[in-house]
Amino acid sequence: MPIVPRPWSSDEEDFDDYDAFVPEHLPDPGPFLDGHAVLTGGDHAAFHRLTRDRFEARTVYDATFGYNLARLSLDARHPDAGYRYAVDADDPGVLRAEFTPTTEFCPQSDTLATASFRAWNADDVGSPHEFDFVRVRVAPTHEASERINGRLAELETAHCEGDDVTGGTTDAPSTTAADDRAMPF
Repeated sequence: MPIVPRPWSSDEEDFDDYDAFVPEHLPDPGPFLDGHAVLTGGDHAAFHRLTRDRFEARTVYDATFGYNLARLSLDARHPDAGYRYAVDADDPGVLRAEFTPTTEFCPQSDTLATASFRAWNADDVGSPHEFDFVRVRVAPTHEASERINGRLAELETAHCEGDDVTGGTTDAPSTTAADDRAMPF
């Protein structure tokens, strides 16, 4: 029995299996994935299973639904939300991941996308994946996607310059006063 009640949780029949690829329960690939090799079928499912494990190790959880964020892509109640993935057309060692939240104003989007970036790019978490680097963006349907994606680009740059941005908030790029005003909490 859960310690904290989760009023939006549901029965297992509302979720696809981690081995399944059900396109009608996933968001359409967005502009961050345009022109790149979008993962489908077994390739999508395999990376998503690895994602579940890495998110579990880093406790990347959606607080609204009370589950590992990877499960959102399997939740039939939210067919336009979750992650889609694509292999970068210019560098097959790079995977692009685009997160579509359940609403255009989801206050967790920044935190969830940042935590996802850290979980995928950390060396100390779960099974290794075949990519040298995972880039993350929030779909433009989110009202703060430009701001969030700007921060994610800063994290990428810092990571590529050798900074450890996977361990905690102290290593993240600093925010400005404008960023603080835009934060929902």
